[in-house]
Amino acid sequence: MNRPELLAPAGDLEKLRFALLYGADAVYVGGTMFNLRANASNFTLDELKEGVSFAHQLQKKVYVTVNIAFHTSELKNLTNYLKELDSIGIDAIIISDPAIISIAKEYTNLELHLSTQQSTLNYEAVEFWKKQGITRIVLGREVSKEEIIEIKRHVDIEIECFIHGAMCASYSGRCVLSNFLTARDSNRGGCSQICRWDFDLLDKDENIMAGEMPFTFCTKDLSLLRYIPEMIDMSITSFKIEGRMRSIYYIATIVYIYRKAIDLYMQQKESYEYNKEYEKVLRACANRDSIPQFFDGNSSLECQYYNGRVEVSNQDFLGLVLGYEDGYAIIEERNFFKLGDKVEFFGPNTEVFQMTIEKIIDEEGKQINIVRHPKQIVKVEVPKIVACNDFMKILK
Repeated sequence: MNRPELLAPAGDLEKLRFALLYGADAVYVGGTMFNLRANASNFTLDELKEGVSFAHQLQKKVYVTVNIAFHTSELKNLTNYLKELDSIGIDAIIISDPAIISIAKEYTNLELHLSTQQSTLNYEAVEFWKKQGITRIVLGREVSKEEIIEIKRHVDIEIECFIHGAMCASYSGRCVLSNFLTARDSNRGGCSQICRWDFDLLDKDENIMAGEMPFTFCTKDLSLLRYIPEMIDMSITSFKIEGRMRSIYYIATIVYIYRKAIDLYMQQKESYEYNKEYEKVLRACANRDSIPQFFDGNSSLECQYYNGRVEVSNQDFLGLVLGYEDGYAIIEERNFFKLGDKVEFFGPNTEVFQMTIEKIIDEEGKQINIVRHPKQIVKVEVPKIVACNDFMKILK
């Protein structure tokens, strides 16, 4: 039984560090050119060097997305960019446009992963891309368990599957509504997420139809936590988490939970039991419902929000631990907290524990009752040692 790679998103250097520290084996990032998250902070070449250095010190990997649909005028800049990525030591690039293959093979030694943007769903397509020089296929999110098994049976190639995160209302990234309604191209990194808009429904006379809520075709999120044992047994190479635009708290929490689930099954296959508490943590971390989506063959209306939804911004993340001294955790505030709050600490090397806040000291050494200034630094009396980069969250 091979141990799968846990692959996490990283929109900037801070997110890269947290993803790797909390258990990811690799991260995928976007440079300042040619990637599908134009609104993320993204990485300059110098930042990529720093990120690769950090990852490789931990014996982990960095993949760079070069996955837009290219226009001819952009190809002249592509070769030099790929050479730069190669010289930095990037472990692979994730591509969708076949034009990149010959250029990358001629001028670099970069490993080539095929993006989910190609919507690869069958073994004939996988075999085709393998012959072109692709070493890993990121399957379309729309693939089912049975289809993955069939692909694995026919083609010997690395397979990467999404296990958690947002879904696209169309085949991934191929929606044209964003371009049509806002002139922002989904295939160029500018998706404006039209599927999450609310719409009026009109009858044949163009009158607004009465309804409890406006129409939407927003998809629910993907979560395959329950299926991790099956996916490991299927010998899937890499488990991918979506979310380069997400916060450090979201990324760290999702990685942390999947890391635990994967390791627990690898260590205790015969006695493994699904942990419902892990599921609760994942649900609390997001602002949309999450379901298995296409993996279990369900593509019904249960996968969508058709009659409105409520997306509440997550306020669980209270503070980031900067250090610990003399019985106090040094906390950088992220959401307000106060005396009497029941909180939980967790981190990559810190066992989860709960406590009630009984004493807070500000930077001037004064005791205070509440912390509500953005990124305010305070000391919180904590009975157990915590470490830098641990999280403090509200206990519900």
